[in-house]
Amino acid sequence: MSSDDNTVRQDARVIGLVGIAHGTSHFYHLILAALIPWLKPAFNLSYTELGMLMTVFFVISGAGQAMAGFVVDRVGARAVLFFGMAMLGVSALVLSGAGSYGALLAGAVLAGVGNSIFHPADYTLLNQRVSRARLAHGFSVHGISGNIGWAAAPLFLTSIAAVQGWRSALLWAALIPFSVLFLLWLNSQALRPDPIVRHGGGAVEQGGTLAFLRLPSVWMCFAFFLLTAVALGGIQSFASISLQSLYGISRELATSSYTAYMLASAGGMLLGGFLGAGAKKHDRTVAVAFAAAALLALVLAAGAGPSWMALPLMGMIGFCSGIAGPSRDLMIRAAAPKGATGRVYGVVYSGLDSGLAIGPLLFGAAMDAGHPSWVFAGIAFFQALAIATAVGVGGSTRSAQLRTA
Repeated sequence: MSSDDNTVRQDARVIGLVGIAHGTSHFYHLILAALIPWLKPAFNLSYTELGMLMTVFFVISGAGQAMAGFVVDRVGARAVLFFGMAMLGVSALVLSGAGSYGALLAGAVLAGVGNSIFHPADYTLLNQRVSRARLAHGFSVHGISGNIGWAAAPLFLTSIAAVQGWRSALLWAALIPFSVLFLLWLNSQALRPDPIVRHGGGAVEQGGTLAFLRLPSVWMCFAFFLLTAVALGGIQSFASISLQSLYGISRELATSSYTAYMLASAGGMLLGGFLGAGAKKHDRTVAVAFAAAALLALVLAAGAGPSWMALPLMGMIGFCSGIAGPSRDLMIRAAAPKGATGRVYGVVYSGLDSGLAIGPLLFGAAMDAGHPSWVFAGIAFFQALAIATAVGVGGSTRSAQLRTA
């Protein structure tokens, strides 16, 4: 077998393992949200108290993510990935045995700790263990696997809870990260911390461990993720309810429209992997994709078309957003100093958790005020703001590369 064949097999193995781990992480994003119909009466909770469980999860995850990047750069991504996967399993066990609201909060904290490590660990492994020729495809699979996790969680958990109860659903959910952890352990050699290839971002890091925090591009990347995650939080939490109000469609069709968004987003990420592999100015791909998504969101906000428009328009928004995914990750890689990949991805992706914590609160207020159209108008607004940050990241990175050339 040629060395090139070996490289392809190695790349595919790492991409697959990291993708499975990332899908498990996204599955746990919704482990509490999917069980709200059972948790609410079981503990006599208000929606505010239930929402607080999700907020705690994402706040812990966001804060932990920034710190996890430093640990990844110090001890290696493999060990951190194993720890995070184990913590997800433990959190589900704690939640399944919860007898009070405080125990649910404790389970949410543990789940947030486990979730916090995935982006810095995943992206460090992909950058270190996957060859440059297939890195964009690795980012594409990473994004698709996350969408699959989001789509699978409600179906898996509600199906079991409807038959065996919510505690059994969480016990079954605990088997997933423990099984994935065993798979990762069996393939631990492929995820070893000593990199085959080093194709990190721009300049070599200088000035100490925290020097990367002085780079404007890092904070523009953080702002980009914060803004896009606020929009995503609105889509995940209130797009279906908003569509029912705006277009008078059934709950089933509104839910199908959200499913169409998720599936089309995965398809867009697949195409985006090829676009990212063949492009150099990744910020421009991101800008065009999000501009199209924002315009489509405004069409939905108008609520003027026939009801059948809801599903295809949601699918088109998801497809455009998905296209931007791999180029977004390549854009961040280019902005990261060599040797600081884990720290940069940790800080930048903490913006994702921050946005997912803010979005539901913001768009929930719009729904309470009786303005369902504001949900999609707000989604378009935050996507448009994200375009400005993406262009800023690209310009800053190219300027830095020219200075060090």
